[in-house]
Amino acid sequence: MEIVLHSDDINLLSYWESVFSPKVIIIDEFDKLLEIKNSLIILNFSLIETALEKRISVLKNNNNALLILHRVPDISIGKKLLSLGVNGYGNALMKSHFLLSAVDAIKEDLIWLHPEFTSALIAEIPSTKEKNIDSIISRLSQREKDVVILLKDGETYKEIATKLEITPRTVKAHAHSIYTKLQVKDRLALALLLK
Repeated sequence: MEIVLHSDDINLLSYWESVFSPKVIIIDEFDKLLEIKNSLIILNFSLIETALEKRISVLKNNNNALLILHRVPDISIGKKLLSLGVNGYGNALMKSHFLLSAVDAIKEDLIWLHPEFTSALIAEIPSTKEKNIDSIISRLSQREKDVVILLKDGETYKEIATKLEITPRTVKAHAHSIYTKLQVKDRLALALLLK
């Protein structure tokens, strides 16, 4: 899957190109994007804000995946974009490892959101009192149980690390182990399983 970049902001294009170089195609005009097929298109939100639904629909009809990046991301805009079939949404200037993570997830046919948005969405999921969480997490170690309860509530890795007095990297390692043991793909799936 080729990566195609499109922005009217030369600074954004330069940054994105530096992250993905040399494996990218840069398209200068939006109309030329309409010819792109079977690719991952990364573009900034300001270019599709007008006629949002129509532009997303046209780009998606060519079997493209879309990663929309925004200088000032907003969760309500993210929800709208996801409802329109966008594959990822985040900050246009996020660190390179987030950009690479987003592309990897989308290439695996997953949805990607910046971690803070994922946490916010998890926090919005209503809890059900019917689930017996203890039986679901019984095969986890005690430390994994500590982590899973905080993940379920939408805490970020950094927040969990502070609360448990461990490093964010250790939290991430526990999270991946939890996902494997509980057979879920990501934090959102974990929250849906446990809430």
